[in-house]
Amino acid sequence: MATKDDVLAALDRITTPAGESLVALDVVRAVTVEAGRVRFVIEAPSPEVARVMEPVRAAAQAAVERLPGVTSVQALLTAPTQQKAPPQLKVGGHPTPQDGPKRVANVARILAVASGKGGVGKSTMASNLAVALARGGRRVGLLDADVHGPSQPRMMGASGRPASPDGKTIIPLLAHGVTLMSIGLMLDERKAVIWRGPMLMGALQQMLGQVAWDHHGGPLDVLVVDLPPGTGDVQLTLCTKAVVTGALVVSTPQDVALLDARKALDMFATLKTPVAGLVENMSLFHCPACGHEAHVFGHGGVAREAEALGLPFLGALPIDLDTRLGGDSGRPVALGDGAMSDAFAKLAARLVDDGFA
Repeated sequence: MATKDDVLAALDRITTPAGESLVALDVVRAVTVEAGRVRFVIEAPSPEVARVMEPVRAAAQAAVERLPGVTSVQALLTAPTQQKAPPQLKVGGHPTPQDGPKRVANVARILAVASGKGGVGKSTMASNLAVALARGGRRVGLLDADVHGPSQPRMMGASGRPASPDGKTIIPLLAHGVTLMSIGLMLDERKAVIWRGPMLMGALQQMLGQVAWDHHGGPLDVLVVDLPPGTGDVQLTLCTKAVVTGALVVSTPQDVALLDARKALDMFATLKTPVAGLVENMSLFHCPACGHEAHVFGHGGVAREAEALGLPFLGALPIDLDTRLGGDSGRPVALGDGAMSDAFAKLAARLVDDGFA
């Protein structure tokens, strides 16, 4: 059975018109190998270069298809796009130019944590994943992009208003080894955020571009972005304004949640954002008193969906009281020891190995 190293070795033998290998040029992204199915992205530096690299993409796909045990290969060719800019919007006195995706300063990778609907544990997943990555040695940031319902300050036990010494640069907070930014740190948590789309987009772009993500220990290896539920303005803004390495889609196993998860997956496909994989949350419940195992929301639906779509299934997590208590108290369960902490550590390690974190 082919491994990720086998895939990279095959791609190292594929050269561009300039005579350099794809691996040497560091243009291969998001390599995943799952039960014989291989996915990877070739990221050209510009649309002009991408147009002449289609034969290279085809050769790369053919080379990987020849590896033993490979049953299918999905090789994507992407490049940052530059679109004609409409008139600039003014949000809070700052212009928000409408242009193509760019890399965020001092951020190597962006991992978006998404869900089709609310109530599936997406924010809990984002906070614990960020902590697990930090405990594993990565320099990690956590951006709470759920502007209408920011919950990360509470979940990460962070309080206090971020400083801005020059009135432009925002100094983020540090919580449990994670660099943190949330609109919830700037507003009264008891007040509703009643903003239209342009204000949402402007706030997100300011948090991406004006936050000093390198303030606590240097440039980030990965910025985990906790997206709001659904497929709205914030998701569109993130994926069209910033270069997103991949998206992690969280769902519970029941049909109504999977229905909305499919919409989120379709959105990322439309926006050409790679999907890191799917996670089934609240997969089962272990009764602490009698040990009985109950599938409150069903079981295995996300794994079957991932298999049907040819996407990585990254694991199933149970309903867990300590996880809920940790989120309410501001001490994510990933900080401790035990089965849930181990599960988040395993998920974090998998995302690092796959190149998404």
